[in-house]
Amino acid sequence: MTHEELKQLDRQYVMQTYGRFDVDLDHGSGATLYDLAGREYIDFSSGIGVNSVGYAHPKWVKAVADQAGKLAHISNLFYSQPYAKLAEQLCRRAGMADAFFANSGAEANEGIIKLARKYSFDKYGKGRGTIITLKNSFHGRTITTLTATGQDVFHNYFFPFIDGFRYAEANNMESVAEVAGHDVCAVMLELVQGEGGVLPMDQEFVHELAVLCAERDWLLLVDEVQTGVGRTGTLFAFQQYGILPDAVSFAKGIAGGLPMGGFLAGEKCRDVLGPGTHATTFGGNPICAAAALAVLDILDEDTLAQVKEKGNYLRARIEKMGLDCLGATRGLGMMIGVEVTGGQTNKELAAKLIENGLLVLTAGKALRLLPPLVITREEMDKGLEIMEKTLKEL
Repeated sequence: MTHEELKQLDRQYVMQTYGRFDVDLDHGSGATLYDLAGREYIDFSSGIGVNSVGYAHPKWVKAVADQAGKLAHISNLFYSQPYAKLAEQLCRRAGMADAFFANSGAEANEGIIKLARKYSFDKYGKGRGTIITLKNSFHGRTITTLTATGQDVFHNYFFPFIDGFRYAEANNMESVAEVAGHDVCAVMLELVQGEGGVLPMDQEFVHELAVLCAERDWLLLVDEVQTGVGRTGTLFAFQQYGILPDAVSFAKGIAGGLPMGGFLAGEKCRDVLGPGTHATTFGGNPICAAAALAVLDILDEDTLAQVKEKGNYLRARIEKMGLDCLGATRGLGMMIGVEVTGGQTNKELAAKLIENGLLVLTAGKALRLLPPLVITREEMDKGLEIMEKTLKEL
């Protein structure tokens, strides 16, 4: 199939809900991808943070193939080994009590919203179900998680929204106090606002928020759909903030390319959701769980330490380029935002870079870089060379 034949197939049969770049991708290895014509691309996007261990990693491929040959799906009416082993690994490495497996980040966040409201209902009865989220946040595309999202740009068209959410300014405890009330049951936040522009939360704000939640018996819910599974240099970003949330959601990188999400609950919430209160048909799918076990095996402590080093390397190299169109960098680990300055937008810069063989993302008004966590120094240097050469010519 040619590139044009593929585009025609897409236009004719696929709902046009995505603004795709004019690039097809056929196969890859590590952090390097190839299109149908064999052209090479360096990937600084990892499928929006999903391909955590890159492409065709031997351990991941073997785990998926072996499990596919044994058992693809059985439903959660029966026991199987992969999901149970995965739950153990995640809970032990994150210091949490138990796990629920789902299929996406939005579904994972729906789960912790339900967890918080049932915790409060069980203890205090009706009328205490409001959740505080932060302005500029992003929590998903379902109606509930869109409502939780603190960005008006995502709200248009889909009215009416449900009740039960209020929005506070990030890094501003006075703003949190202003929207607090007797009806609040939880606070939900990203420790690095991804879609909002790769904006890390201040340590002091997070600590004060954790104290406030403990004092008022609000659940502290941390959305780690994008920051989790090693992206910031620890298995979860909350481990760098000195807090232990009541629940933490995850998705994107957990299964290395297969659709999986879920959440971990702390000891206080271990028994909140019982039989019949929450479920999903494909949650804990054996193939996805086997893939996730391979991802966790690959992302050992040495590899996670390298994530921080690689992130620092990329940021330092970008800032030393001295390009008129790029400003300061920010982020944690290999979740990097790059300010865009001058006359061109981040989307225009991204299009130029992709055209020249470097896959990048945008977020807010910034460029967003989410390379595979196993990217090599050679691949980083190739990508940085494309970036510098392309943007110097603007």
